[in-house]
Amino acid sequence: MEGHRIYEGKAKILFDRGDPDTLVQHFKDDATAFNAQKKGRILHKGAINCQLSAHLFEFLEREGVPTHYVERLTPVEMKVRRLSMVPLEVVLRNRYAGSLAKRLGQPEGGALPFPVLEWYYKRDDLGDPIVNRDHIRVLGVASETILADVERLGRKVNDILSGFFGRKDIVLADMKLEFGVERSGKILLGDEISPDTCRFWDAKTGEKMDKDRFRRDLGHIEEYYLELFRRVVGHEPEF
Repeated sequence: MEGHRIYEGKAKILFDRGDPDTLVQHFKDDATAFNAQKKGRILHKGAINCQLSAHLFEFLEREGVPTHYVERLTPVEMKVRRLSMVPLEVVLRNRYAGSLAKRLGQPEGGALPFPVLEWYYKRDDLGDPIVNRDHIRVLGVASETILADVERLGRKVNDILSGFFGRKDIVLADMKLEFGVERSGKILLGDEISPDTCRFWDAKTGEKMDKDRFRRDLGHIEEYYLELFRRVVGHEPEF
């Protein structure tokens, strides 16, 4: 049973299947970039991102990070806890890459002296602009308590996963995280953790293993998504 579709984004669909505490998150093969100005499809992306996210959520739960993940249902669907999402993206940056390299006039690839945390306001019509804590207070979209919890958890996730991927010969250059509040008031990590939301570089060759291959027309997109999955999870994904 598909259930009632309550939300569809660029890469995922959320279904309500009658449980007041959970939703079903479906991962699509659709790919977008530059605020959906560029569109396409990446073969098996939905399955790879769903199963990789499930693997990483399970790992983070064991490391003490609360997440929305409950269980995987199919190769492209997972059951997740129902959250009221904080309308902010939290970006943790470990290397100069993407917009940070452009804004600061630095060559891409260099290591930052410490992880840099940035906030982005989730508004597609505004292009998800970068904001600071004063902007967030003016907008009134999150309390100081929620912001403190989100920042603490975001930095913890970055610390844990930087080491985890490093042991797989993968550089975690940066990552976008999203958080929500469940009915009890607890802050949970939501959304996904995948090559769509992170920049992954091969530690030996520097090759990009993420959606930058789609953004920049680098080719071999499916091959690198699969290679990342195999290296992290240790087996082939289910299709």
